[in-house]
Amino acid sequence: MTGPAGARPTKPAAVTTTGAPQGQGLPQLWMPYTQMQTAAPPLQVARAEGVRIVLEDGRELIDAIASWWTACHGYGHPVIREAVQHQLEVMPHVMLGGLSHEPAQRLAARLAAILPGDLDHVFFAESGSVAVEVAMKMAMQYYINRGERGRTRFISFRHGYHGDTLAAMSVCDPEEGMHALFHGALLPQHVIDLPRGAEAVAAFEALLERERTNVAAVIVEPLVQGAGGMKFHAPKDLAALAAACQRQGVLWIADEIMTGFGRTGSLFACEQAGVVPDIITLSKALTGGTLALSATVARRHIFEAFLDADPERALMHGPTFMGNALACAAAHASLDLFEREPRLARVAELGRLLCQGLEPCRGLSGVVDVRVRGAIGVVQLEAPAPSAFFTPRALERGVWLRPFGDIVYTTPPFTISDAELGRICETIVAVTVQWSEQARG
Repeated sequence: MTGPAGARPTKPAAVTTTGAPQGQGLPQLWMPYTQMQTAAPPLQVARAEGVRIVLEDGRELIDAIASWWTACHGYGHPVIREAVQHQLEVMPHVMLGGLSHEPAQRLAARLAAILPGDLDHVFFAESGSVAVEVAMKMAMQYYINRGERGRTRFISFRHGYHGDTLAAMSVCDPEEGMHALFHGALLPQHVIDLPRGAEAVAAFEALLERERTNVAAVIVEPLVQGAGGMKFHAPKDLAALAAACQRQGVLWIADEIMTGFGRTGSLFACEQAGVVPDIITLSKALTGGTLALSATVARRHIFEAFLDADPERALMHGPTFMGNALACAAAHASLDLFEREPRLARVAELGRLLCQGLEPCRGLSGVVDVRVRGAIGVVQLEAPAPSAFFTPRALERGVWLRPFGDIVYTTPPFTISDAELGRICETIVAVTVQWSEQARG
């Protein structure tokens, strides 16, 4: 559409497929994991503080999932807020190409100090999916730089989820995940059952031996497969997997984007198995859920494989906002809170309370499992748990709950009070009872 000379062209009003103006139907904001044709309008949030989300209509909701597991210290923690405000006054961001700054340098050093073993070399990015992409790229180029070409495939596990970017999608569960539409466009990978027990571990190691000239790495979410259904496995299973990789000379990547920073009861989940991955990915709670930041951290032998006079052997990757100073400041403040306050002790107590609070769901018709690990509580149903049933009923009780797949779950902020956690558990139990009674029909 054209207008008078020099005037900015105007656009016709956007319309939905029903002909209604977009402002009255579908919003211009494209929401995640949402069929925009049929979805109800999202709840409008005015502010968030502590463990509560305050809606524009004045309702307060206890956040049972900590904004996809990120807000481990709750919202607006003064320590994090003050650190970000101070950094904003000094420098919000500069590119890391040819430049550097103290917040990023010191954060890399702090992460290296608290991670197990010699996970010493930190590559920052903005999101967990990109951290996984970087880890996969590192693993492939590690072998290329050593003269071993052809090791371009990965082994991952059913119920696994590693992100929504293209390479990350390829190592997610191809059947039960969200990416089946892209079959044929994704890199072919080995996606197998996560090995549990001696017989399964032996079969897994046999696969490693057969495919070792083709496989760059194994990627796993330690102890908890998060967005694939909050599936748990034992530390001994992770230790056996790591040992098999070591025996066969295959790298392994720990995707701790969900499990890192205390969620499973230890600062990092792989610590419970006493193992050190070749590469680890971190994000989500890294900044206390305040700003976007991720880290891909490699062991010394990985980093050293990229050192050479030949510039083509360098890792040619560089997210625009990598090492963002504001995000680094938030991460420093979050780590300060882990150091100063008894976060892991609180996670252990939350686990005890979750076991107690969710136990009434066990034995209900339609419930197949109730499980807890660290500050993760899960009620698994025998059929999908639609948000359209659970979320509105939880809202009536002042709780923000968003189930997915066949699970109703909570991953609360670590700063939640006993009473607030009790309210979450009571809500999950009450709504699951309603679901159970409806299922019995």
